[in-house]
Amino acid sequence: MTKVKTTPESVEEANFGLFTARLNIPQAAAHCGMTNREMKMVFREFLKTHKPTYGQEQQLILPL
Repeated sequence: MTKVKTTPESVEEANFGLFTARLNIPQAAAHCGMTNREMKMVFREFLKTHKPTYGQEQQLILPL
């Protein structure tokens, strides 16, 4: 297994992958060369500055 270098770009990609639920913690950590614990700590800090992108007014309700 090769060591992945941690760069700001790869961390940002991993954070947005987690934020949009396209990646899980192990995948995101491997993407940017961190441990799972480090990725969790970085993602918690990311969440403090990024508000949720969903809300009641944005949900589409389909009639059945």
